[in-house]
Amino acid sequence: MDTRPSSPQHFQLAHQLKRRIRCVVPGLAKDFERVYILAILLRKHEGVQAVRTVPEIASVAVYFDPKTLPKPKLLALLDTLVGNLDAQRAAQTAYALRASTGPRLPTRDFNLAIEGMSCASCALLIEVRLKRDPRIAQASVNFATETATVRGSLAKEDLLAQIGGLGYRAYAADTLTQRKLLSAREKERLAQAKSRAVWSNLLNLPSLVLAFAGVSHSRWLHWFEFSTTIPIALWAGWPLFSKAWSLFAKHRSASMDTLVALGVGLAYSQGLFALLVRRRAQYFEAATAVISFVLLERYLEERARGKAHAAMRRLIDGQPQTATLLADGREFAVAIDAIRVGDLLLVRPGERIPVDGEVADGLSTVDESLVTGESLALAKDAGAKVVGGCVNGGGALRIRATAVGADTVLAGIIHSVDLAQSGKLPLQSRVDKVSKVFMPGVLGLAGLTFFGGLAAGASPGLALTRAITVLLAACPCALGLATPAAIMVGTGEAARRGIFIRNGASLELATQLTVVVFDKTGTLTEGRAGVTDLVNLSAKPDGQILSWAAAAELASEHYLGKALVTQAQEQGLPIPEAESFDYTPGLGIRASVAGREILLGNRSWLEGQGVALPPLLEAAADAVSAQGKTPVFLAIDNTAEALFGLADRVRPNAAEAIRHLHRLGVKTLMLTGDTQAAADHIARQVGIDAVIAHAGPARKLEVIRELQLQGGKVGMVGDGINDAPALAAADVGFAIAGGADLALDNADISLARGDLAKVAEAMALSGATVRVVRQNLAWAFGYNSLALPLAVFGPLNPLTASIAMSVSSLSMLLNALRLQRDKTG
Repeated sequence: MDTRPSSPQHFQLAHQLKRRIRCVVPGLAKDFERVYILAILLRKHEGVQAVRTVPEIASVAVYFDPKTLPKPKLLALLDTLVGNLDAQRAAQTAYALRASTGPRLPTRDFNLAIEGMSCASCALLIEVRLKRDPRIAQASVNFATETATVRGSLAKEDLLAQIGGLGYRAYAADTLTQRKLLSAREKERLAQAKSRAVWSNLLNLPSLVLAFAGVSHSRWLHWFEFSTTIPIALWAGWPLFSKAWSLFAKHRSASMDTLVALGVGLAYSQGLFALLVRRRAQYFEAATAVISFVLLERYLEERARGKAHAAMRRLIDGQPQTATLLADGREFAVAIDAIRVGDLLLVRPGERIPVDGEVADGLSTVDESLVTGESLALAKDAGAKVVGGCVNGGGALRIRATAVGADTVLAGIIHSVDLAQSGKLPLQSRVDKVSKVFMPGVLGLAGLTFFGGLAAGASPGLALTRAITVLLAACPCALGLATPAAIMVGTGEAARRGIFIRNGASLELATQLTVVVFDKTGTLTEGRAGVTDLVNLSAKPDGQILSWAAAAELASEHYLGKALVTQAQEQGLPIPEAESFDYTPGLGIRASVAGREILLGNRSWLEGQGVALPPLLEAAADAVSAQGKTPVFLAIDNTAEALFGLADRVRPNAAEAIRHLHRLGVKTLMLTGDTQAAADHIARQVGIDAVIAHAGPARKLEVIRELQLQGGKVGMVGDGINDAPALAAADVGFAIAGGADLALDNADISLARGDLAKVAEAMALSGATVRVVRQNLAWAFGYNSLALPLAVFGPLNPLTASIAMSVSSLSMLLNALRLQRDKTG
């Protein structure tokens, strides 16, 4: 009877036995990578015992269990997997042909959640496969968080299909709605972990009571212990055994589950053997106590992670699931993902703003503490920008959507926190080297303990007990959690404070900064000029002079002109419409207002127009310039009548921020393209140590490099496009939120609300996080250095070893959670 599947096969069956099938796949000849991928995919399926490959001749031999995986199903599986690989190769070839003739899709970032990964090799497989695609510039798969970050020029559907073809399930995690689904799954895992932990500990309680009470065990009590611990071993502990076996059978690797499974399995088997032969030594309570304590520890870890993710969940929960769409004069309730840029939305009092937008109509206050940490609500009227997730106050707003989905401020913040939490501190590399040899080292030590005990004259039971204790005392979880736990909590706490960190390296380096360099305009100052002085030589009131100047500047886009208009509006002055307008870029304006000819400009321009400047105005201009302000002359009908002094306003908290940095022993420097006088004036106001003026982008970059060559760790704070090179070159770049996109893209840390005090706060939080990491590492290495010798030489037994191991691992998270209570900064 022909057992082959009816569909066309992509391989040639070379030989088959009851438990082995060997086939040749012509398309894979000498294709080492695809043969490797095929072998991994086969090993993932239950019933496949081993896979042997010879890539040079495209030979694949599969050893299988015919009861678990019947031969027809195996042949169908082979056909499907090889067909998928062929289809993927064909798709790549077709893309290469299209790329040479057709338009290329724009490069974009994808955030994905991936299900089905059972170990780190799965993540490596997906990452290697994605990097083969010429459309993908960068791919990173994180097994711990079950996520992937991909940068490429391809459609999202193509990317999901590629991962699906490898046997995994991938779905987008770009939008906040999708992130909410991930958060819901986290709650499900927590509920399952709680159920297993509670029931296993309840069932194990009688055995523990008997063990610690020292009750003389009768045979019936032994059988009672056996009956109460069976559910723990077969139900509660099943995931531990399943994962350990899967890692070993399919990938020949080990994990923490392997140590626990080996220790528990040996202890339980020893107890069962002692029960059957009527020996006194029983280890049921020790074996199942390990399972109970491990499950309790992992439940507590899940809870601790939940607390660490509290800031992230607060951001995710900030976005509503529905919005009120205004169209054709009617209101429609629509899902948040259905909103498009340009849609008009209604936000009622007390509702959360669904997406980023601009107020089209209405007046209200908006609480932006979700993304800025600022508790004071801000007034919003027509033209004001609003951020999705913030809470509307007492008035109704109609807003026009300007950003949706992954392009919103809230989604960008969450993505930056994701990147930081999945990153590694530089000191983690040393831990990784130890972790690579830790697992095989513990297995080897357990073997040496057993055989060494026998050689030293110990009984087989005692030697085995000590070997089991070694397996249970070892705690690689502590090493693995030491750094990630601190990063997870530290970056989450930073986000809660309005400090958004993009990577783990900057989190470590921020505490080492010796010099912080500041841009001036838009960083130390608010980036908008204001009228600080008015010298009026005419007989007209100051209000009349300002009103006419504002009327002349109303059509101007110059920031100094806007300052005059804003000042007149704030004073409630009428601004008449100019009858004519002529602008000479960078010099001045000629306009006709109320039948008068108005000239506004600098000294040389007015003199060039034939306007004589009286000595009093010239002296006032010199005084204004000496203070770093910009003098603007006003002439009416060719007669100089007034002088305005204009200056950028210093941020309210700038001086305190500089003083805080000085208290930390950090030197400060201002780099600005402005004049020396203007820079010195601002430096005196805020207390900056040194100033370098007339510095363009190239000069700013050069200064950063010079400071680094002198041995300094340099932080750069800026907001403009001209700051981007310096932000990228600095050891840690701080971008002012609301600044240019290029500056934000090149910075390591962004600061909400332009709050310069956050620079020192970020440095303090960085120091606290690094201290926690070092404490965790010291504890992890110290615990293992102490526990393993005690396990080898006898003071520890399996029960106390399992308790110590669980406490050690849990202590990492509890220590990291202290960062949420740290008021540093």
